[in-house]
Amino acid sequence: MDMTSSDSKTPVATAWLGGLGGLPFVALALATHLAGEPWRGLGVHALAAYGATILSFLGGVHWGLAIASHRQDPQLKLAGWLVLSVIPSLLGWAALLLPMQAGLTVQATSFAMMLVVDLRATRIGRAPAWYPKLRIPLTCVVVASLILGAFA
Repeated sequence: MDMTSSDSKTPVATAWLGGLGGLPFVALALATHLAGEPWRGLGVHALAAYGATILSFLGGVHWGLAIASHRQDPQLKLAGWLVLSVIPSLLGWAALLLPMQAGLTVQATSFAMMLVVDLRATRIGRAPAWYPKLRIPLTCVVVASLILGAFA
């Protein structure tokens, strides 16, 4: 599925939804430092849960890209792409089982690794040309928020 020739302008809906999706990261990270107990603890847990949810979403993006690509290119090694697409969900879930500081750090690292995967997917034509313009700033916000929350 060659998406390299697609428009490089980020669709308005993805920009808005992506930006709005970043707001809970920022709000919860700030809450972990500004709120008193028991709200601080709740904020850390909510941040970890939201992080795991969004990691799963990013994996789902790659699941969708893989099956769409496979339809157009049956020679695509579908199994490898599908395995890659479930790893973010597993990392997000595993991070929830760790002590919060370690779990949020695992999530921050996972988001950074997914950005690398996303950039590669764009480079080889599996993701649209505009995707890095969305993912790079969002990943910076998410990683910073998770690290801030990890040190609450």
